[in-house]
Amino acid sequence: MTIDNRNSKICSRLGQRGAIFGMAALDVASKDEKFVLMTADLATLSGMDRYIRTYPRQFINVGIAEQNMVGVAAGLAAEGYHPVVTTYATFLTMRACEQIRHYMGYMHLPIIAIGSGAGLSQGYAGNTHYTIEDLSMMRAIPGITIYSPADAAAAVKLFELALKKKEPCYIRLTGNLNCPIVYKEDVDFSQRGCTVCQGKEGSGHITIMACGTMVATALQVAELLSQIGLEATVLDMYRIKPIDEWAVAMARQTNLIVTIEEHNILGGLGAAVAEVLSSYGHMATPPLLRLGIADTFNLASDYHDLLSQNGLKPEMIVENILNVYEDL
Repeated sequence: MTIDNRNSKICSRLGQRGAIFGMAALDVASKDEKFVLMTADLATLSGMDRYIRTYPRQFINVGIAEQNMVGVAAGLAAEGYHPVVTTYATFLTMRACEQIRHYMGYMHLPIIAIGSGAGLSQGYAGNTHYTIEDLSMMRAIPGITIYSPADAAAAVKLFELALKKKEPCYIRLTGNLNCPIVYKEDVDFSQRGCTVCQGKEGSGHITIMACGTMVATALQVAELLSQIGLEATVLDMYRIKPIDEWAVAMARQTNLIVTIEEHNILGGLGAAVAEVLSSYGHMATPPLLRLGIADTFNLASDYHDLLSQNGLKPEMIVENILNVYEDL
C-alpha cells in the first residue's frame, strides 16, 4: 500500500487492526495462496468478517486457545505456509509466551504474531486486558523483530514489510477506531528503525522518541514546546527490536532525550534506549527522561482517563519535560 491522504484517512477510521485485517490481509490472500490468517476467537472484533467470507480456506479460528494457535502456526510454517496469528496482545504474549519463545525464537519459524489492543486501549475491560509488559517479554526472546506502528497506515506498511522479510515478527497494535493520523505521505519503513516526524535532525533542545499512538501525542507535545521557544525533534521508533542505534546517536546531540510509550517504563522503549546510551561508557550523553506507565497497575477507566492516570496527556508530558529541562 502507498500512503497518501486518502489511504491514511480510510485506515484511520478502521484503526490499526481493522486496517490490517479488514483491508491488507485480503490483498495478501489474493496474491498468496499459502497465506493463512489465524485468530483465537477474535475474528469479528478484529474486523475479519469480510476476509472470512472471501477466503474461508485461508482462515483458522482455534477458539480461546492461544498456545495452540501458535503451535498450529508453527506446523503450518514448517510446511511452507505463511501464518499470521492474532488476538489481544495481553493473551498472545503472556499466555503463549513459551510457544512464541520455542517456535518463533528458538526454531526461528517465520510466524507473524500481531497483538491488538496493546497498552491501555481496552479501557473498562481492566488490568487483565491492559498490555503493559509485552515489549519487555518479546524483547527478551532472541531472534524476533518487534514493530510498534504509529498509526493505522503505518500498521499496514509494517505488516507488508514483515511478510516480505519472512522472519519471526511481533507487531504491537495500539489505539482504537479513528486512530490519530501521523503519516499522510508514503514512507519507506525498511531503511531505518525510526522516522523523523518533526524538527531538524540532530539539532535543537530536545529529542522525543515515541512508539505506537504515542507518536501522535509526541507531535502535540513538540508543538506545545515550540510555543514556549523549545525546539523538539520527534522520532517514530516503530522498530523496537533491533533498536535503531543511529537514532539514539543522533539524539545524543540534543540537550535532553525523552521516551514516551504506552508500556511499563521498565523493559520497553525507554529501557532499550537506555541500554544503547549505556554502551557509550564515559562519553557524555544527555539526560534521559522515560515517560510511560510507572511500574503500576491502573484503576479501570476509559482510555483518556487511563492516559491521565499515567501522565500521558500532552500537557502533562510537557510539564514533566519542563521540570527536567529547567534543571539542566
